[in-house]
Amino acid sequence: MAGDTGCKRTSLYDLHVELGAKMVPFAGWEMPVQYPMGVLKEHLHTRAKAGLFDVSHMGQVILPIGAVAALEALVPVDIAGLGLNRQRYALFTNDAGGILDDLMVTNRGDHLFLVVNAACAEADIAHLKAHIEGVTVVEGRGLLALQGPAAEGVLEAIVPGAAALRFMETATFLWQGNDLWVSRSGYTGEDGYEISVPDEVIEDFARALLAHEAVAPIGLGARDSLRLEAGLCLYGHDIDATTSPVEAGLTWALQKTRRAGGVREGGFPGAARILQELANGPSRKRMGLRPEGRAPMREGVEIYAAPEGGTPIGTVTSGGFGPSIEGPMAMAYLPADLPEGSTVYGEMRGKRLPARITPLPFHPTSYKR
Repeated sequence: MAGDTGCKRTSLYDLHVELGAKMVPFAGWEMPVQYPMGVLKEHLHTRAKAGLFDVSHMGQVILPIGAVAALEALVPVDIAGLGLNRQRYALFTNDAGGILDDLMVTNRGDHLFLVVNAACAEADIAHLKAHIEGVTVVEGRGLLALQGPAAEGVLEAIVPGAAALRFMETATFLWQGNDLWVSRSGYTGEDGYEISVPDEVIEDFARALLAHEAVAPIGLGARDSLRLEAGLCLYGHDIDATTSPVEAGLTWALQKTRRAGGVREGGFPGAARILQELANGPSRKRMGLRPEGRAPMREGVEIYAAPEGGTPIGTVTSGGFGPSIEGPMAMAYLPADLPEGSTVYGEMRGKRLPARITPLPFHPTSYKR
């Protein structure tokens, strides 16, 4: 449904308003950016207990299981080797080796289930339909993310069996006669789940989760600071059509089968550039920065090698304050030969402030392996 702003609304819009959310336009949707608790406390609550996120704006897509080879022709990822009920992070690439979007792919036996970013959903679906027959856009289902150390206990109490799932494993459970498509995954760096729920019961299910004292509703503001602390990319900011998976530090997502010497080497858009960068290294890489002091270096801040003079060597792609690390953090593309521990300088309001190159993530992850 669409609201007065012309943006679409998820099935939880009324619940967000009831809970006091500040609603903002995001990727064509009206979404909660924060609740009365505030972004900082929402962030820390998720790290300590459990946060509930409405991610129903994401696109959900089903492909026939016979589309494995066709999907592999669009991503530098091993889809054929994806086990039953296993999920994998993937990337659509273009002919120049850049990233069109990042997505999740699940092998559900008789079909593949994909979750794509809201801002790219329309383009992603068109891209899939142009290359694959039988693409089905899932209608009538929303998506929730339950994240944090208490997530397992909370979900197990109302969905018995959920605790047995391992990281990136999926299963279908019944709740009040309705199918829940559950994956042990998320985008906060914490253990947790993403749950596809029929629209007609998603509010009841969300209320059942929120009834637990450990669970609080969390908005887009804290979702962003949580993923940044975890060193995770946001499409359109840290990765885009000009950045390659190797530059972005996403080589862990490129399985051996698709690399040079693999049984299905290449065969995806941009393979020449991506395989060359895997072999020889890129000229620039996504790196973590810890600015000195308390002032965040936000997206767009230019980075220099020296405190005075010279030309920019990179630009901040994401930046902000990390509540869990109690200080500012940022990510930027910088010359690949800069070693960790080096000091660079971000120009803010006419002054250059120092920042140290630091390994990612900024905050340790706690996935259940």
